[in-house]
Amino acid sequence: MTRSPVLFRVDADPANGYGSFYRCLVFAAALQRRRRTAWFLANIEPNHLVMGLKKGGNEWIAQNLVPGSKQDAENTIAQARAKGCLAVVIDLPQAETAYFEALDKAGILVICIDHRARAKFPKGMIVNPLAGPSRVDYSHHPKAQLLLGERYAIVRPELRRARPLRAQEPVTDFRIMVALGDHDKNRQTVGIVKTLLSSTRLAKIDVAIRNWHPDLQELEDLAVEHKDRLGIALESADVGHRIIRCHLAITSGDQWSLEFAMVGVPQLILVQDEEYWPCAKRLEEEGVASILGSAETISPNTIKGAVADLLANPQERQSMTRCGRNLVDGRGPDRLVLALEVMLQPWLKTVGESVAA
Repeated sequence: MTRSPVLFRVDADPANGYGSFYRCLVFAAALQRRRRTAWFLANIEPNHLVMGLKKGGNEWIAQNLVPGSKQDAENTIAQARAKGCLAVVIDLPQAETAYFEALDKAGILVICIDHRARAKFPKGMIVNPLAGPSRVDYSHHPKAQLLLGERYAIVRPELRRARPLRAQEPVTDFRIMVALGDHDKNRQTVGIVKTLLSSTRLAKIDVAIRNWHPDLQELEDLAVEHKDRLGIALESADVGHRIIRCHLAITSGDQWSLEFAMVGVPQLILVQDEEYWPCAKRLEEEGVASILGSAETISPNTIKGAVADLLANPQERQSMTRCGRNLVDGRGPDRLVLALEVMLQPWLKTVGESVAA
């Protein structure tokens, strides 16, 4: 039996960033295990990202309307009805209360993925896959279901498979990974790498970035110059292979920080965007990471000193590893899919879809 698909409304471009797009891809992959096709209504740039989307078994509909506008909402409703989608996943920073209410009034199950808590949400499902903000920060309909925090962290399967391989810290020379997320808003990766290359205590530096990063060529040139010390990981599978061998990581408090915590990698967090401060603070409170500060105020000497201090403190690293693995178990996508199936039951009865299908 063909099961009703799910429509994802998300954008991936330099203006909106790429974190929302990639967490929706992980969610869509989890849905496929329930034999639900995912349609992506999205503006995607660069275009080669569409190939990766379709390679994962998803479908794409081009979108060029103003994100979060009335016309965007009307088009989303029309596309959902045309494709037979009973649920729509919205991961748009521009979407406001009126946008969500329009979809709710159209009789569609609205699933809002949001870590900003800036709008009032309708009945449906509200998902915050980061460690903050908390429930009290959200304004929502009384019948809305809130799935918030690290239990619902959207973890890539490639990194989830690395978790059992790093039960203990590697017994090798010190190795660090620089992973500032899918977007690296302030383009600080190159500067951090150059700072770390001047540290003689680090035997190896791995950089996890996407292949459209504007500074990729400069990093590749550095990797050629320091071929014995600097490596670049562009794909999630490569990140999964390298993460089990690193002793600590520099992250930015976004979704990648929770993934590294799940594997058990101690972290130093450099916050690049104000919206990630709640998550970064929660991770520090839980003993998973230490916050270096805001991107605008941090200096190379501060980074170098923090790395040296953490490398000199094996007890602190062991504590961060233990706290991170206890906080995030990596089963967030499975929990989200199960919650979606439960929320869909009233809609499934109207179309006669079998629960056991």
